[in-house]
Formats: sequence, C-alpha cells, structure tokens
Amino acid sequence: MLGWQILIDGFAISSLYALGATGFTLIFGVTGVLNLSHGGLMVAAAVGAWAAGSYWGFGALASAAVGVGACLILALATYGLIVRRLQLTTKIREEEKEIFILTATLLWGIMIQEAIAYLFTNNAKTVLPIVEGVVELAGVRTPKNELFTALICWIAIAGLWLAVNRSRVGKILLAASMNPRGVTLLGVELSRVYLAVWVIYGALAGVAGVLLGMFLGVSSYSAGPLTASAFSIVVLGGLGSVSGSLIAAYVVGYLETLTAYLISPAYREIPALLLLVIVMYVRPRGLLGRR
Repeated sequence: MLGWQILIDGFAISSLYALGATGFTLIFGVTGVLNLSHGGLMVAAAVGAWAAGSYWGFGALASAAVGVGACLILALATYGLIVRRLQLTTKIREEEKEIFILTATLLWGIMIQEAIAYLFTNNAKTVLPIVEGVVELAGVRTPKNELFTALICWIAIAGLWLAVNRSRVGKILLAASMNPRGVTLLGVELSRVYLAVWVIYGALAGVAGVLLGMFLGVSSYSAGPLTASAFSIVVLGGLGSVSGSLIAAYVVGYLETLTAYLISPAYREIPALLLLVIVMYVRPRGLLGRR
C-alpha cells in the first residue's frame, strides 16, 4: 500500500517539477540566461489564482487563467526591465554581464517574494482545484486533482515538444539555441526570438505554479526552495538539455517523495542535493548536458 502511495504521489510531484524545469531549461538553452526569480514567478502564479478565487469570486478555471496571466506579465517584466537592459548596456563589460543578470534576477525574485508576503501575508495559500473528489487506485485513495495535475503537466510538455519540433517558430528557437549568429544572418531578429521564448517560459511557469497551488499549496516562503529545486534539476539533467531535465525531475521528485514518506518531510530535499553534489564531481555536464 505504501509503495503504491509513493509511486502515485511521486509521479504527480515529479510531473510538476518536470514542467517547471522545462521552462527554466528552455530559457537557458536559447538565451543563455539562468533566471533565479523562477520560484518567485511560480508563487506569484499560485497566489494570483488564489486571490482571484478568494477575493473576486472567480471560478476555478478563471482563477487559474488569472494566475497564469500574472506569471506571464512578471516573466515579460523580468526580461524587458532586467535581463534585456543588462544585455544591451555598455556600462558593463560583456564577460561580466552574466553574473550581473544572475544577481539581478535573484534580487528580483526576492522582491516578488517580499511583495507577496506584504500584500497577502506568509500564510500558505491553496488554489481552488479544477477537479474535485477522490478515486481509488491499487487500494490507495488519491485525489482526482493529483492525477489531473500530472495529466496537464504532460499535455503542456507534449504541446511544447510539438511546437518546437513541428512549427516554423519552434525550428527557429532550436536554431537560435545552437547558432544565434547563424540565425541573425538568415534575417531573423534575435530579440523577437528571445521575447517568444520568455512568453513560452512565462506560460509554462504559470501553469506549473497554479497546479502546484492546487496540489500542495504555496506561501511566499516557497519561492526560494522552488528556484533551488529547478536549478538542481537542470544542473543534474544538464544545462540546456530538456530531455535531461525531464529525467532529472523524476529522479529528484521520487527521491524527495521517498524521503518524505520513509524518513521525514523535513529532510525531503537533502538526498537530491547530495546526488547533485555527486553528479557535479563525476559528470559536471550533468546527465545529458551539452555545455
């Protein structure tokens, strides 16, 4: 019975991690930016959906749309007001811009976290679930919303895969991740490519944040751990590798679930961090990394 519980819960949380890490990896793979405000954006999506349902009386679907929209707006603000300005400035040497962007996005994420705490308190928020009720699987009573969460995550990931591999825009994104200069020589404006990537990222992070709010609930304190989890997953899977991030998400998700059930929820993040340290020594590029 416990084994089935771990299997089901681990699959749901791993699917959430996979969706969040996919957007994080996509941003780095195409633009070379590690966005350390990632957790803050996901929390903003969840809190936005919660506020829409609690304060304005929106239904579950409308609340979810508000949450995704809030995350998308913040993602575009992250790109337009912080990342893009630092990339274009002539006051910072090119070799120093990466560390400035890392620091700026980290501080931006802290600002989002503190703004959420100020406006909505630090208390945990649970988003109104779209699917209610429970179902019995292998003798385990499982909330339907948990299964719905995993399903939506994989629909979003599959949709991203189809868009990248079957559409003209997707092929341009792939080309930009491999050879940005070659793309510009073909007459494609890189700034538009980067903007498109941030739009996709904002939508993915928003969906992941809202689903997390429905599944586990979030508070402003969740921003840091969510960024750390996403960063650990993409490093473990290999920076820039979406397939590596998917594999790593399930490794981390199941490690955390096993630790929470068999030892204590307080220690759930420790085994994944230890694994990350080992992988960094044995294979610094990660499982499927190309950089």
